[in-house]
Amino acid sequence: MSDLTDRIEQIRRDLRGLLKEGLTSQALQDIKVRFFGKKGDMTQLQKLLGKMTPQERPTAGKIINDAKNELSALLDGAIARKTKEAMDEAERKDRVDVTQPACGRPWGSCHPVVQVTFDVLEVLTNLGFSVRLGPEIESDYYCFEALNIPPHHPARDMQDTFYFPDGSLLRPHTSPVQIRSMLALGAPLRVACPGRVYRRDSDPTHSPMFHQVEGLVVDKNISVADLKGCLEAMVSGVFGRSLAARYRASYFPFTEPSLEMDIECFSCGGHDSSCRICKGTGWLEIGGMGMVHPSVLRAGGVDPSQFTGFAWGMGLDRIAMLKYGLNDLRALFDGDVNYLLSGRNQ
Repeated sequence: MSDLTDRIEQIRRDLRGLLKEGLTSQALQDIKVRFFGKKGDMTQLQKLLGKMTPQERPTAGKIINDAKNELSALLDGAIARKTKEAMDEAERKDRVDVTQPACGRPWGSCHPVVQVTFDVLEVLTNLGFSVRLGPEIESDYYCFEALNIPPHHPARDMQDTFYFPDGSLLRPHTSPVQIRSMLALGAPLRVACPGRVYRRDSDPTHSPMFHQVEGLVVDKNISVADLKGCLEAMVSGVFGRSLAARYRASYFPFTEPSLEMDIECFSCGGHDSSCRICKGTGWLEIGGMGMVHPSVLRAGGVDPSQFTGFAWGMGLDRIAMLKYGLNDLRALFDGDVNYLLSGRNQ
């Protein structure tokens, strides 16, 4: 019997000596197997009962069970504390501080071309223009003949325009909407015509599909001064400040006289020879314009002896590239968000 009590006391000392602070959950499980597993120290004590007399066994069995319950409770308590510590730590890591400011989420924004389109149309509608749209698949008549573009003009060449087998084509400009607007609304009128257009061209500054906006004003006593005032107001509204402008004589079949408009570089103002926006020239080409040709007015059902008008056209993609400092027109349509945002972050 004394041998049994000595063994139990030794097991008690061993177990208490192992239960130290800092044990991992796995270490505690290993200790449990060592003392209470099938070959554990407490399990082996049962073998001592076979060496005892029948009179000693009940007392010895009670001593073993009491010791087993005591030491099992001691070990289970250590395991429970470790489990609680792990749960508390996990809860601490997952706890949300409701007083902490919320994490910012990136705001969505318009595509540069869409934003510029909105900017242009906002200025024009404030000037009294209405917005008119038209079909992208057009007839030769509305795209060329009604616009005073003769059959031999290079714009009719299949190398420059996308034709369908039936003779219809993808419009190379939004000018057909001007003819349709005059036929539908008559004169006087002020219309802005935005939309997609198509040409056989692809390089860093050209795309087979791009966006254009054209404007048409028809009324009595319209002059070039009205044209210049309208365009300069629109440019100032889009770029956010007044910019110097210059006009160069040009030629377009549908206007007479015809002009091209350049604006002062909004980035360097002409004072930086290394400016990547204007290439050091100090000027940026914006678009073509002029007084509407009498033949075009007649095609739209307007009497040129009673009314005059001006028209202009600009590439919205080019304006977006200029405004946001982007250098590849084709990349506007690649869906690269970092590229599309690069100009806005400068």
